[in-house]
Order: sequence, then C-alpha cells, then structure tokens
Amino acid sequence: MKIRILRLAAYPAVLLAAVGVVYLATRDGRAATPAASAHAHGVAATSDSLKRAITLSDADARRIGVTFAPVTLGVLHREVRTVGQITFDETRVRAIAPKVDGWVERLYVNSTGQPVAAGQPLLTIYSPMLVSAQEELLLARRLQGDVASAEPATTQRAADLVASARRRLAYWDIPASEIADIERTGVARRTLTLRATAGGYVLEKNVLAGQKIMAGDALYRVADLSTVWVEGEVFEQDLASVREGQPVRAELQALPGEVRTGRIAYVYPTLNPETRTARVRIVLPNQDLRLKPGMYATLRITAGARNAVLTVPRSAVLSTGERSIVFVRDERGALAPREVALGATNDDRIEILRGVRAGETVVASATFLIDAESNLGTALGGMGDMPGMELTTPPKPLGSAIDHAEHGTLGTPR
Repeated sequence: MKIRILRLAAYPAVLLAAVGVVYLATRDGRAATPAASAHAHGVAATSDSLKRAITLSDADARRIGVTFAPVTLGVLHREVRTVGQITFDETRVRAIAPKVDGWVERLYVNSTGQPVAAGQPLLTIYSPMLVSAQEELLLARRLQGDVASAEPATTQRAADLVASARRRLAYWDIPASEIADIERTGVARRTLTLRATAGGYVLEKNVLAGQKIMAGDALYRVADLSTVWVEGEVFEQDLASVREGQPVRAELQALPGEVRTGRIAYVYPTLNPETRTARVRIVLPNQDLRLKPGMYATLRITAGARNAVLTVPRSAVLSTGERSIVFVRDERGALAPREVALGATNDDRIEILRGVRAGETVVASATFLIDAESNLGTALGGMGDMPGMELTTPPKPLGSAIDHAEHGTLGTPR
C-alpha cells in the first residue's frame, strides 16, 4: 500500500516537470530564433553581394599606380600560342645499307654527328660476290675483244654481256669510276669502296672496322638538317583556329631576339585523350644549321582577326577561380566590381562577351589592390550586422591598401 501511495503521489510531480521543460525549451527557441535568423540573413547577404564599391581619389590612384582604360569595340587579332620541339624532317632522313654481304676493311666515316656528302666514301668492303662480279666483267670484256671481227649478231651478244656485268656492279652501289678503273686495269680488286647515297649528318653508326655485314643492314642513319620540323601541341578548344598553311612564328631561347617563320604543314588527325591536345607540324628552313633537333620553341600561330569585338586590357580582368570581374568607374568616380564573361584573347587584350558596355572605363592596373580594399569593405559591412560588432567602413577610402602598398607590407594578391 505504501508503494502504491508513493506512485500516485509521484505522477503529478513528473507531469509538472515535463510541462516546465517544454515551456523553457519553447521560450529559449523563440528567443534564439531572431538572433539565428539575423545571423543567417547576414551570411546570405554577404555571399549574395559580389564586392563593395569604393571611392578612389585621383591622388590615391597616382600614389599606388592605378590606371584606367576604356572598353573598346574594334578588331581583335587572334593568335594561338603553344610550345613545340624541333625534330628531324622525316622525309630527309636516310638509312645507308649495303646490298651485298661482306667484311668491313676500313671505315672513312667513323663517328656519330659527322657531316657526310652524297657520294662521299664511307667504307671499303671485301665481298666474294663483288670479286665474282668483277671477274665476270673482265671475262665479258675479253670475249668482246675476241669476237670483234665476227658477225654483228655475235658482237652484239658480247657487248650485251659487258653491259650486264657493269649494271650488276652498279646495282650494288659500286661507283661508275671504279667500274671504269677495273676495266682499264683488267684486274679484279679484293676490296671496293661503298659511298654515301645521301648527304647530311650521321645520326647513328652501327658498324665497326673488321665487322661482318649482311645485305640490308642499316650501317648509318643520315639526316639532312637544311629543313627541320617543329611539332607542337594545340589544345582542343583552339583546334578550330588552326589549319594547314597558316603562318607561324617561332621563338627559341637558344636564339634570343630572332624569329623564325614557317607554315603549318600538317595537323595530326588524332587527339591525345589525356592532355586533350592535338599535334601540329611546322616546317622551318635551317640553311644556317642553327636550329638543332631537341630545342624547344615558342610557337605563335596567326589565327586571323575578328571585327566588332568588345575588349579590355588583359590586366583589367581579375580571376578569382570562380568568376572573372572588372572594376568599372562610374560618373561619380566610384569603382564598382562587375562580373564578366570572357572570350578570345591575345597578348594584350581580352574579349568581353557580357558584363560591360563600349565606352565604359575600367581599372587597367593595380586591380588586386582595389579588390583587396573592396573585400575589406564587404567583410566589415557583414560584421556590422552581428550583435556587438557594430563596425563601419574606414573613413579614408582605400586607406589600408594605400598604406600597405606604400610601406611594402601588402600581402600577396588574391
């Protein structure tokens, strides 16, 4: 009975306690709601506003190097800029290989990089096949002499044998001068000289004195460097502005101050899926041989001009990573940030697709200082909405940015 009485007495107490907790929670929530709402409103207002407009006097502008430029409507000369590497002209690279088996007796061209002229002696070779061909030639010559007084048909057959023996040696790249010497002396030589079939510089040498060589072995690889290729990578978005035959200017670190000109000879038909670039080939004359394969070059491809394009100086655009803005000066002298959409660009100017009008004036230099002060004003304005943080923008426009700039304490621009 005692336990039952205690339980009946505890029920009203528990009910009263629950009502009190609900009341206190409801009252605290109502009290907290306006503050939380106000704080959320302040955050939303700060994120919605791009940046705060500021006022800059002419004296302050001169002190920190701020300049202005108009938004112009005119011609934009377009060019695609990329990096390329000089390589060999593949149409001027030759492999020098013998057409007979034999042994190398002596090398005349014995180092990589050595210049070679067409017809220059490369090596002497002993080949049983060449010795046999010489003996056949000499035998045909003796037969021709023996039948010189015979009937014409026999004489003609003897002459045909001599011509056939000569051609056989010529097809094996034996020079005509050596064939004539063999006929003049009437003696078959143990070794004959193989000569270069093309001129240029030796890129590879795969032969040594005393080595046995086989027909078709590439003993030398020779490149003519009077013309070279430059192969560059063009981004996918620039491919529409690149075509064969376009003029190209090439600048090289190894030749400061010099500009080499050429044309696009070929645009490769495939795209690299990793870099999203396509290769282009430019042909450059190299009569002075100062362009060396392996050099890097900066390529400027002239992509034509566009008319009636709205442009500003490149330095006027400040990219934050999420948006691009310019600071526009109104009739009162205030600098207001404005988000813009960008188009084509060259070294000096950039196209504005939307956001400004022709004739408006924008900040052309020291844009990061204006951006820093605008961000400061926005931050101070947002903090002023918080309880206990009633702050105002500093009375002197751009004061903090100017002071930091004059004393060299301004941080890295955003």
